[in-house]
Amino acid sequence: MNLSLIDPFQSDFPEVIEEYLEHGVTKCIAFNRRGTLLAAGCNDGSCTIWDFDTRGVAKELREKEVASPITSVSWSKCGHRLLSAATDKTLSLWDVGKGLKIGSVILQQSALHARLYPGTKRPSVCLACPMSGAPILVNFETGEIHALPVLVSSGDGENGVSHARGGKFGDASAPYSPSAASFNKKGDLIYVGNFKGEILVIDTETRQTRTVVQVPGNAAIRQIVFSRNGQFLLTNSTDRILRVFENLLPRDGAAKALASLIDQKEQGATMSRDVPCLKFTKDFQDAVNKMHWKAACFNGDGECVVGASANKGEHKIHIWNRNFGQLARILEGQKEGLADLAWHPTRPVVASVSMSGIIYIWAKDYTENWSAFAPDFKELEENEEYVEREDEFDIMPETDKVKPTRVDEDADVDIMTTEKVAAFSDSDESEDGLYFLPTVPDRDASPPRPPSSPVASPNTASVPKVDGSMTPSNSAGSQDSDTEPDGQNTEQNSEDDEVGANGRIKRRRKLSKKAAELQAERGRKVSVKKSGSKLGKGEAKGSVSVPSKLIFTDINGGPSSVTPKLKKHMLQDPRGYADDEELSIPKKNIKRVQRLKPVASLSHNNDTSSAYGSPSM
Repeated sequence: MNLSLIDPFQSDFPEVIEEYLEHGVTKCIAFNRRGTLLAAGCNDGSCTIWDFDTRGVAKELREKEVASPITSVSWSKCGHRLLSAATDKTLSLWDVGKGLKIGSVILQQSALHARLYPGTKRPSVCLACPMSGAPILVNFETGEIHALPVLVSSGDGENGVSHARGGKFGDASAPYSPSAASFNKKGDLIYVGNFKGEILVIDTETRQTRTVVQVPGNAAIRQIVFSRNGQFLLTNSTDRILRVFENLLPRDGAAKALASLIDQKEQGATMSRDVPCLKFTKDFQDAVNKMHWKAACFNGDGECVVGASANKGEHKIHIWNRNFGQLARILEGQKEGLADLAWHPTRPVVASVSMSGIIYIWAKDYTENWSAFAPDFKELEENEEYVEREDEFDIMPETDKVKPTRVDEDADVDIMTTEKVAAFSDSDESEDGLYFLPTVPDRDASPPRPPSSPVASPNTASVPKVDGSMTPSNSAGSQDSDTEPDGQNTEQNSEDDEVGANGRIKRRRKLSKKAAELQAERGRKVSVKKSGSKLGKGEAKGSVSVPSKLIFTDINGGPSSVTPKLKKHMLQDPRGYADDEELSIPKKNIKRVQRLKPVASLSHNNDTSSAYGSPSM
């Protein structure tokens, strides 16, 4: 119950891979201001927008002519704009809601990192760090590109790029060395790190260096990151050490405050060294393996420092406590390199990108606890004897249940002012910000309808006519087949509407081809059973009745009749009989079986069976 008081940092760290996102080959990622959308730059030149709540693709920003890998993505503060940098030396500004490109600028070199200006709601200014050389400031509205200074001469304090000898990389390596840069919280100052281990603080409006801060170790700075609240600055250097500085300038009006500090130290000067604007606090490193760091960042509230390993064969994320400097946790993933890293703005969730282009979502492994206790109860380790208080279960009259009067009941309540959200570090929250993308589901394609074919109805299914059978079922079947040639009437009746007793229209359902065939086959079986169901006296079950139109002839060819003895012998022992025309007759007593037409002179006789020469049954 008091776990948060014992270890307040235990519940703020991710532990396991909760899910992974895969859509193309991802190279870089960035969360928006609220953490509801995740932008991913892919290897095919597209930018995929993930809805982080549903873990689905909300939109894809793509240009047909561009297929170069994306190296960096950055959100604007309001979330309406997205900046992308590609390896083909282009910077593109996108409208996320409409999915259209607003502007594009071609640089002299490919940009490794790019950040939008954080001070305006719809920024048109961005900061880009090329692969080699000084950072540049780009304005998409005017198309202006300005290079920022990376070194300050030690003579008279003028601004400019220095090519002095004696540096770590020689005199020719300064213009070709990579640099790092970042805006501060409001965007009025730019912090630039060079290869000499210096941080230059530059005014955004005048693009002039105000002061220089020396980083311990004098190693080249590869990355500069600010915390969300702007109070701390993190540097990633080539000496494999992450360093944290505290920002001593105020968050609002930092440029004016820095100018006043410089004026107090050197009156009338525009630049001065060793101005107290940054204070070194802690450094973090892997003392055992001495690994390089591919990327580094703060967590949402700035209390933790996160570093991603740069080793190609491992996917490790180190998390340190910023206040105490101790290693809190190491997250180990698949045995593949790590390309980029981003911490969720408001949750203990980390998103990491592998070299194979898969985004891994690291989250806390929550264990379900189904135990519930009353507010005044406590969990016991062993049974204890409970002593009831004297007035614990006494009934209190309603008159005694009087609420105590509050002193501030008559105070005015402000219902118009919006309180600040503690999870967000910004005080000026954007009301028109884009935090969710509306999705329109695609309609399912209707399956192709099969071509209509005449289908027989089960009620009007025609039965094939059997020769020599005069049963009522066959005759009725013959009538149906005569009245419905080719199945046209059957199809018409199956599609007609019927009016029920209550006046409602009943529409018959059209049978499928297979169902109609089964119904027709079932009708044939029923008709055959009905024709053979009426057995004569003495006939066994399953025997075949003798048609009245057949007459038997003896060996000499003369007419003969079937005697009752022969018929009884036929029914009892059917073996050894020749199967001919629906009747089995002994081979030794019959020569052939033929059909005889009724004699015209005997057609008036009432005994039809005698006219054919067969005995009456």
